[in-house]
Amino acid sequence: MKWVKMLQSLKNYSTEKIISLLLSLATSSSNETLARMTYLMELIPKKDYYRERIRWMRQLIRDNHPSMEFPRRILRDLHPNQRDKWITNLAVNHLLSGTNKRKTWADREGYYPPSTVVISPTMKCNLSCYGCYAGDYQKSLELSLEEIDSVLMQMKEMGVYFAVISGGEPFFKDDIFEIFKKHSDMAFLVFTHGGLIDERMVERLIEVGNVMPAFSLEGYEKETDERRGAGHFRKVMHAMDLLRAAGLSFCGSFTQTNKNTGIITDGSYIDMLVEKGCFALWLFSYVPVGRKPEIGLMPTPEQRDFMRRSTAEFRATKPMLFIDFWNDGPMISGCLAGGRKYFHINANGDIEPCVFCHFAVDNIRRTSIKEALRSPLFRKIREKQGEHDNLLRPCMLIDHPEVGRELFGTEGAYSTHDGAAEIFTDLAREMDDYAGRYGEIADPAWEREFAAEVGQTKRAGDVKG
Repeated sequence: MKWVKMLQSLKNYSTEKIISLLLSLATSSSNETLARMTYLMELIPKKDYYRERIRWMRQLIRDNHPSMEFPRRILRDLHPNQRDKWITNLAVNHLLSGTNKRKTWADREGYYPPSTVVISPTMKCNLSCYGCYAGDYQKSLELSLEEIDSVLMQMKEMGVYFAVISGGEPFFKDDIFEIFKKHSDMAFLVFTHGGLIDERMVERLIEVGNVMPAFSLEGYEKETDERRGAGHFRKVMHAMDLLRAAGLSFCGSFTQTNKNTGIITDGSYIDMLVEKGCFALWLFSYVPVGRKPEIGLMPTPEQRDFMRRSTAEFRATKPMLFIDFWNDGPMISGCLAGGRKYFHINANGDIEPCVFCHFAVDNIRRTSIKEALRSPLFRKIREKQGEHDNLLRPCMLIDHPEVGRELFGTEGAYSTHDGAAEIFTDLAREMDDYAGRYGEIADPAWEREFAAEVGQTKRAGDVKG
């Protein structure tokens, strides 16, 4: 193979030269081009795991797997500025070069850094969605540009070039684009309700190129407007149309409840999102934290398992990426929280284990990220994660609530807003009951579908980065 032989001579090329070659190939979305790009990408990471995953992707390309429509669309459909930013910032800076930097950090510091950070820069929001996980934070809370900049600089020192922005409504922070511009070597995923995106914001998104919005939906118009307000669904659909027309990528974000499970598990709903131009779908489960916690809104154990199985089917048939925050435990070696793969900085600067765990022992205004990751709380969380054999039950809130209560009682831990302790106190008995009922479904499913393949290497994710 002439192309492969030529690549052997490129092994000493600098990352910058490889990026240049990748971008020169990015004008075509053919399988041949994608395969060539994987050969180039394989030259960058030092870790065998990443090289193996790149070879795995190359085989998916050859097999025409539906998931490979994601990189094809990046090359075929995106505005050149965003296309080049995703290749440079996400694929190279974060996933390939970044893993080398993260490995160096781990060798020096004794622990592997998380793969991303979630930052809520502001709690301002013009909606009052029932069950909002962030609904009890004070809406006046906001981080300064200097504070956000400091966090991102600390993350890049570890080799992390991907950040998730949440809230509140992130686009209510007037100067948020200054962050996107300053950190032009990073990729940002922004969870937004979508109501603020207009033609002017589309122009700004084209200019920076390194931002992918993720729109929150509850289903169709009826379900979305019921939770988010009359007319909101149409605003989101209009925002999607604007972004697609401009050649910009975006995702959907869906919180599963016992009310809307039937919609997101319906292939026609997924087809609608594909038709609108969605590149990926983020799936979450309602957790009784935040505004007026209600156990009754949680998807039933049966619905949660049905969501897991439906997502597996969609991955094999739909041209979209699916990220299931709870049910992907077997793929990502369990819970992500406590700095194992990510953590959350709220708009008050509190360093929380997870966006759904509203307690902390540290704050960015008095503690470095490095110190927080090495805190007794975060170390204990990571230790507890290793004790769970069934990775279909990874969560310390809804799968092992007794662990969540133990961690909440850690010395120095404090609630990050009024009412944050309710899931550990008033709702404790109901959370135990829910965890037990889901275990009756998830334990046999684990043994039947995953244990033999995953069980022996379930902690490998801690060293993969």
